Amino acid sequence: MIIEDFLNYLQNEKRASPNTVRSYATDLYQLKEALGKDPAQATLPEIRLYLAKLAQKISRASLARKLSSFKAYFRFLKKNNKLNDERLLFLKGPKLERKLPRVLNVDEVFAMLEKPTGDDFLALRDKAILEILYGAGLRVSELASLSIDDVLLDLQVFRIKGKGGKERLTPFGQKAKTALLTYLEAREKLLKRKKKETRHLFLNVRGKPLSSRSIHRIVKKYALYLGLPEVSPHTLRHSFATHLLEAGADLRVIQEMLGHARLATTQRYTHLDFSRLARVYDDSHPRAKRSKKNEGNNDYRRKKRR
Repeated sequence: MIIEDFLNYLQNEKRASPNTVRSYATDLYQLKEALGKDPAQATLPEIRLYLAKLAQKISRASLARKLSSFKAYFRFLKKNNKLNDERLLFLKGPKLERKLPRVLNVDEVFAMLEKPTGDDFLALRDKAILEILYGAGLRVSELASLSIDDVLLDLQVFRIKGKGGKERLTPFGQKAKTALLTYLEAREKLLKRKKKETRHLFLNVRGKPLSSRSIHRIVKKYALYLGLPEVSPHTLRHSFATHLLEAGADLRVIQEMLGHARLATTQRYTHLDFSRLARVYDDSHPRAKRSKKNEGNNDYRRKKRR
């Protein structure tokens, strides 16, 4: 029952997302099965042996994620005086190469947003989804969980319930509003035709709530139409943040819109390209005096990106 107590703690006190709770449950029950006992009774050598076997089967990133689940559980056990071996609190995972997520340039994003065409339900829905993912920078889970009540059309704002149950208001632009209004009309017609009622915003053709996995497939489909592999909803979220940053938006404003609890998370999530660094240096530093040749190179870089 100790694992179940931990999962209840995650869900009810930490307000972790359903996906997080499911991932932790999978990791911990797999560990329990491998050990033949609750991990609360495990020793450091037993856990190290299990991790060593896992390392031969899964990637470093997957191993690090599982270890994160284990350590969260061990901290919970320590807090409740049920941890058998306190050395488990100091387990170290594999070193990971920190990679920036892929970001699309403005032209690539615009081409993708224009790809859904037609006035059928699916095209209008997909158009709205893409516009909102890029226009508001939402997580895919946040988009999937949106209800009609979360849309404040007059203010052009979404009421978002993010990680840990924290609420925030996220603005969206006129393009997203236009796409959303058109979709809402098609949504209402679909529900009348199917004789169904639901407060969920995004639906499938049967009138049921659209899942995060389905949204992933939608984004990937339109990206592949344009020959853009490895594009996900997170790619549009990252592109949203990066383009704001490149246009001069304050990092703390971006942090608020993304729903990050710590500024450090936003700093890792976004990045500055060389052209912006050079432009800020030229405009700000009193001793810059960059040559005309370098200025021309910077102009060329900017035009190339457009």
